Amino acid sequence: QVQLVESGGGSVQAGGSLRLSCAASGNIFSINTMGWYRQAPGKQRELVAGFTSYGSTNYADSVKDRFTISRDNAKNTVYLQMNSLKPEDTAVYYCRLVIDSRMYWGQGTQVTVSS
Repeated sequence: QVQLVESGGGSVQAGGSLRLSCAASGNIFSINTMGWYRQAPGKQRELVAGFTSYGSTNYADSVKDRFTISRDNAKNTVYLQMNSLKPEDTAVYYCRLVIDSRMYWGQGTQVTVSS
């Protein structure tokens, strides 16, 4: 059984920063991909940032140069550093990991950015 635990969400003013964490635990042999998604009210869930299976990163255009995804393989943890936050970044953020070819989602963490 694999579990993902997210942390780090909260409320900040525009221009502020937050760091999200997503730690995987359980019976893990190999983590194939890691990524962060978000879903704002009334909108579809969208990719924010992710690692491909080759280790490269990709970002949504709206967060390039503001957000940085990183990982700690020893801790089976993926991070999302979010700087220069904008009100339009307000959403529930989810991590998604493909572990041993199975997809897992985190429970979601709320990020609220006020103007």
